[in-house]
Amino acid sequence: MSEESVNAPADARTAIIPEPPVLEKHGPARVISMVNQKGGVGKTTSTVSLGAALAGYGRKVLLVDFDPQGALSVALGMNPNEMPLSIYNLLVHTDCHIGDVVVRTRVPGLDLVPSNIDLSAAEVQLVSEVGREYALQRALAPVIDDYDIVLIDCQPSLGLLTLNALTASTEVIIPMETEYFALRGVAMLKETIDKVVSRLNPDLRIVGVLPTMYDPRTLHSREVLESVTGAFGDIVFSTTINRTIKFPDSAVAGEPITVFAPSSSGAEAYRRLAREVLSR
Repeated sequence: MSEESVNAPADARTAIIPEPPVLEKHGPARVISMVNQKGGVGKTTSTVSLGAALAGYGRKVLLVDFDPQGALSVALGMNPNEMPLSIYNLLVHTDCHIGDVVVRTRVPGLDLVPSNIDLSAAEVQLVSEVGREYALQRALAPVIDDYDIVLIDCQPSLGLLTLNALTASTEVIIPMETEYFALRGVAMLKETIDKVVSRLNPDLRIVGVLPTMYDPRTLHSREVLESVTGAFGDIVFSTTINRTIKFPDSAVAGEPITVFAPSSSGAEAYRRLAREVLSR
């Protein structure tokens, strides 16, 4: 694999995005779900990398691992199966407070609500609950004023857990592999988001579509990126996340790429993305 870069066609993709302003106070948080019903598109990598990059710009960031596989927790060097409390407890036990579940990471300003396989049971248990789509929103409410950004790493499905994430969020980022069939999947996901807006969360908006696993050397990747931009216009981030071995290496190390390889072009891509998110 080639080392990640932020190479892109000349236009907005090469424009300089200014440094975000220094905050005088924190909160209330923008709640952003990272959603795609297709697996393997870089949701977890993007969640941890973007979160760490935002923390590097002085933002207080809470990451929510909302996937029973617990990949986000693992990516931060934790064993989700050894956590005494997880997002599962927060959703199904009324006496569990989010302050009991949040754990500090090794990245200053970056906290985590961990997950493990128990979360699979939560979906079944919530089905019979009144207001079941609002369980995550209620769980996060006590700390919204303590953070600037909450990033929710969703599982690759459009089930009840993902509906909870979309209902709890103010915004959505859609990581999308620059591969032909992914374009159709994003169109279907946008229809689902439109239904959530009309029925559950009228304040939800798509903040951006994030092209991932981009290889500027191939005609296919370039054509797909052009098609995505043509289909979705300005909601497509100008930052592209290119393929690089640094991402799996950083996952094995249990560190965000901004910590594991801070001078790499992959780290710079996510810092650029962080500036772009903060500017929208």
